[in-house]
Amino acid sequence: MPLPDLLKRLTPTEKVLVDGLISDSLLWMPHPENIPQIRAYVTEADVLYYGGAAGGGKSDLLLGLAVTTHQKSIIFRREFSQLRELVDRSAEILVPTGAKYNQTYSRWMGIPGGRTLEFGAVQHEQFKEKYKGRPHDLVGFDEVGDFTETQFRFLIAWTRSVDPKQRCRIVCTGNPPSYREGEWVIRYWAPWLSDDYSNPAVPGELRYFATVGGKDVEFPDSNPIEHEGEVIRPLSRTFIPASLSDNPFLRNTSYGTVLQSLPEPLRSQLLFGDFSVRRSDTPRQVIPTEWVRAAQRRWRDREPPDAPLTAVGVDPSRGGVDNTEIARLTENYFHELLTYPGETVPDGPACAGNVLEALGEDTDARINVDVIGIGASVFDILASQELEVYAINFSERTNATDQSGELRFHNVRAEAYWRLREALDPTSGEDLALPPSDELLADLVAPLWRVSTRGIQIEAKKDIRKRLKRSPGKGDAVALAYYNPTAGIYFM
Repeated sequence: MPLPDLLKRLTPTEKVLVDGLISDSLLWMPHPENIPQIRAYVTEADVLYYGGAAGGGKSDLLLGLAVTTHQKSIIFRREFSQLRELVDRSAEILVPTGAKYNQTYSRWMGIPGGRTLEFGAVQHEQFKEKYKGRPHDLVGFDEVGDFTETQFRFLIAWTRSVDPKQRCRIVCTGNPPSYREGEWVIRYWAPWLSDDYSNPAVPGELRYFATVGGKDVEFPDSNPIEHEGEVIRPLSRTFIPASLSDNPFLRNTSYGTVLQSLPEPLRSQLLFGDFSVRRSDTPRQVIPTEWVRAAQRRWRDREPPDAPLTAVGVDPSRGGVDNTEIARLTENYFHELLTYPGETVPDGPACAGNVLEALGEDTDARINVDVIGIGASVFDILASQELEVYAINFSERTNATDQSGELRFHNVRAEAYWRLREALDPTSGEDLALPPSDELLADLVAPLWRVSTRGIQIEAKKDIRKRLKRSPGKGDAVALAYYNPTAGIYFM
């Protein structure tokens, strides 16, 4: 049989093995016994999610693709400190070739074949801007569930190459998300990971998606479509599961015993790659997760009310890594939050201008501004415009009580979040509608509470920041918007 015909008959596993035998420049190849890793290496998907359980050889796949099949690669972790193992493993592969690592730019140069490999991190939301306009033909995410959806979609926008022969792709690895704001990966790869998807897919199957009107829409193939005069080509996605038993380097070690000893749901997530297991609420969680989800489902089922704004909550920032967040409430409906990166808000007047723009003609709305820091300047400017604006200092004491009249609050922050909790309670009849945002969900369910000598005390913002790796600004803005400092109810 002619060699070209013979090659066409090879299985993906056989093709990889043949490549390794005939190429003297192949620096890495999937292990012959790790079939999922081989399938991930050869898949034709534009966007791949490889992983699930721990120990399946996920990080090694990213490095292997970068040094064998791509010219210009970048691999992201959420924090730079998390890149250490990837850098060390890449050195094992590349140092013998004479390639040089530039620690200042976190980049390997001189990889055989003229390839480059860069490492990047986006700990805070706006750090993604550092990579704006920088093309790579391989964009990799190690532990993609640690990233926000907005970070992911922004960073993949520059997946391209000037070489028409160079394949471009996005490869994501990871376990089931550890944080609720990472659960967007279940929606993004819904045909494989969501129990609610109407047309489920099998592992490795290609499905085609395009963003139309701001929403992901599935199409039968990759043929271009036209939408409002724009030609859009759907990209293929797939999910290939991996487990510890697939990895011959780890499956006979004690790592499996370590995973078996973990508490649930972490045990099922890491040992079995179970995406259906969601984190259970902690006993001291201020707002139950399902209450927030129910409010977000109501938002999807409603049209925005044709009425003026009732209230606006402002969590200001100035420069730095935090965003200015503005929440707008009409009756019991929260509109989509307005987010302004800190670098675009240099001072109080700029922030006040954002608030005035958010108000539009609804100048009768109540405005609650967090006055700690730059907020004092924002309040002064808005007050000079003869608006109904209130200076909210979350750390101040309050004499209010909860609905029962039995429990006081440690401070205004505790009161504001507890008022929101009471409104989101399904038995309250408030039927609040919240916009479907993973980041907002994470913000609202993050705070914990306890009873102190002064009453209900909410976990400090700095402690929440440590867990979320960012400020819970969206949650604070919503709590501010709902809080009515003049209501006069529940006071003793």
